[in-house]
Amino acid sequence: MNNNKNDNKKEENSFVREVFEWIAVIVISAALAFALDKFIIVNAKIPSASMEPTIMTGDRLIGNRLAYLNEDPERGDVVIFLFPDNEREYFIKRVIGLPGETVNIRDGKVYINDSEEPLDESAYIVTPPLGDFGPYIVPAGAYFMMGDNRNNSMDSRFWNQHYVYKDKILGKAWVRYFPKPSKIY
Repeated sequence: MNNNKNDNKKEENSFVREVFEWIAVIVISAALAFALDKFIIVNAKIPSASMEPTIMTGDRLIGNRLAYLNEDPERGDVVIFLFPDNEREYFIKRVIGLPGETVNIRDGKVYINDSEEPLDESAYIVTPPLGDFGPYIVPAGAYFMMGDNRNNSMDSRFWNQHYVYKDKILGKAWVRYFPKPSKIY
């Protein structure tokens, strides 16, 4: 009879130990996921067609929060940032104007610093954009952003605060993981 009590107690201790091990695994996993999301990556869902065809409505992306730790965003980078007119929202756009530059848009083409040649955006602009906008003089430490689907993009041209400051950039778009995985950059 004493053997039965010992066996039951061992089984009970084994069960309790296993439950605690599972709880520890879950807590550690949750803490790692939180730290990863807060400091290494940024997760974003694309709500609109403003970046099509590069990124489609409904796509889910991961951005690299460490991309601009030791370097600055470059023209053409696709970045995830806090929307200047409502910092509770994440936006995803392409960097067009760099700090200190003047951005002019004539007949839908982007000109930097009164250049006679427009930016070559043929790699990501499919539908010819319309309209004249600017000039926009990009302040130090800030960037001028535009969507790839220019005729259907709420971007720097239309915001109350036209520029995104570097400290509001959360990360560089890195990989699409839904609906089908692919590298953005």
